[in-house]
Amino acid sequence: MVAASVARVVYRPRIEGRENVPLTGAVILASNHLSFIDSMAIPIAAPRPVHFLAKSSYFEGTGIKGAISRDFFTSVGAIPVRRGAGQAALDALDQQRQLLDDGLAVALYPEGTRSTDGRLYKGRTGVAFLALQTGAPVVPVGLIGTDRMMPRGAKMPSLSERVTVRFGTPIDVSRHGPATSGRARRLATDEIMAAIHALSGQELAGVYNEPPAQTPIEKIKQALPHERR
Repeated sequence: MVAASVARVVYRPRIEGRENVPLTGAVILASNHLSFIDSMAIPIAAPRPVHFLAKSSYFEGTGIKGAISRDFFTSVGAIPVRRGAGQAALDALDQQRQLLDDGLAVALYPEGTRSTDGRLYKGRTGVAFLALQTGAPVVPVGLIGTDRMMPRGAKMPSLSERVTVRFGTPIDVSRHGPATSGRARRLATDEIMAAIHALSGQELAGVYNEPPAQTPIEKIKQALPHERR
């Protein structure tokens, strides 16, 4: 946890609503997605260990740089996963479900990928599906300023910027219906996104951040958080 502690001191995030994150039991932290460093900001600010999926390449580097990357991502709760279609996508979804079944906290991005223009895009239903399937409450998270601290294409975060991490009131989406219901998944997703919007204050895009998935495998992939430069 040394790397995470150092990052907390260096980046000095403003943290609001920390008390809204349950200290025990399964919970999904559903956040807007503005920057590569979002997956670092959330675990650093949360009052308990938070897990998220990260590209396996972050854990496979060699030398000092590889060791630093591996230590940091391990310390903030990252779990290596090989991105891809087919079985790789199914395995990633199963990993997230297993984490929740084990009573852990996971961080996910309903938008699917990072916003390149700062707007909040329409949420995909994968996060709601996991919440409805596992019964885990959803804590909405609003990230502010991570895109200024580390803009798209930047190699390192800017220490002249500070970010704000806002944790909202937990949401029980079970009242919307079963996970097998498309209507329940959509209603739950819209409730989650409305809560994220209230925390982040972003302009609403009103559309998806990428073309809608056409196949079952593409839908699974879009339900997962994925980093794109």
